[in-house]
Amino acid sequence: MLTLTQGRKLVKLARKSIDFWFKKKQLHFSEEKKLFKRPQGVFITLNTYPKKQLRGCIGFPYPSLPLAEAVFQTSRSAAFSDPRFDPITEKEFKKIIIEVSVLTVPEQIHATGTQIPNEIQIGKDGLIVQFSGHSGLLLPQVAKEYKWTPMDFLRATCNKAGLPSEIWLNPQTRIYKFQAQIFSEKKPKGAVTLKNGNKPRTRTRRKKTKN
Repeated sequence: MLTLTQGRKLVKLARKSIDFWFKKKQLHFSEEKKLFKRPQGVFITLNTYPKKQLRGCIGFPYPSLPLAEAVFQTSRSAAFSDPRFDPITEKEFKKIIIEVSVLTVPEQIHATGTQIPNEIQIGKDGLIVQFSGHSGLLLPQVAKEYKWTPMDFLRATCNKAGLPSEIWLNPQTRIYKFQAQIFSEKKPKGAVTLKNGNKPRTRTRRKKTKN
């Protein structure tokens, strides 16, 4: 698990990645590359502020790149290459809050049929559905925000993949779940918190004892 301090650094890197693109400057982030060299899956979510509306969300579900490089790439992709939205303008970016979701490696759910929803915890698990060349992913916070049941979550993830709602019942469908640490700004350039409520790892000092 990452510490809250590390999460803040990742959010700051995401914001700088987009900001430097507007300034047409090359971003050097050698310090972050040293700190976050372990490959991890990550998604960057951009929302409007103060009225929260999705403005971009792109990421890597699997640990294909070192975390720092993955954050750098997905930040710019979420801002300028999400096919659902127009590219974000520099003026608009001043009113955008950034959310960084660092993912665990997805694990396949091996339950079948109506037992599958029993394997899903709302607010904790994200889902990936794969069938016949189609794939859809929804982050853990989505189900929590919409107050879905596990079955609702399955159906929505199927729809995200462009598939029928009940395809999750097909034995040929592969369903994966993953967890995430979600670090989010409270307001643009504001304080960063751990959104999903899991306590981050912290360093503790050992008390000196006298012999």
